[in-house]
Amino acid sequence: MSPYIIKITEYCSKNGIETDFLYLLEKENLIELHFIDNEYWIDDSQFKPLEEYARWYYDLSINIEGIDVIRNLLDRMDNMQTEISRLREQLRLLD
Repeated sequence: MSPYIIKITEYCSKNGIETDFLYLLEKENLIELHFIDNEYWIDDSQFKPLEEYARWYYDLSINIEGIDVIRNLLDRMDNMQTEISRLREQLRLLD
């Protein structure tokens, strides 16, 4: 299934966020925007993380650098959890 894409101006208008916020997130490689026909677009795979980042930024006043740090820490936690699960499975097989 091909991704659904929307102009960032429409997305921002519907969600009450600033387009500059999306540009800052892209600059930090937190989201990916597509430049098509002289306009920026965003695909639906970016919606969930973008909603999370917008909550952190607008509701909790966390700056872009803080969002990047949080995202990296959450990714590391996910990786560690996967590793813990794998090690538990190995231990279970040894018993």
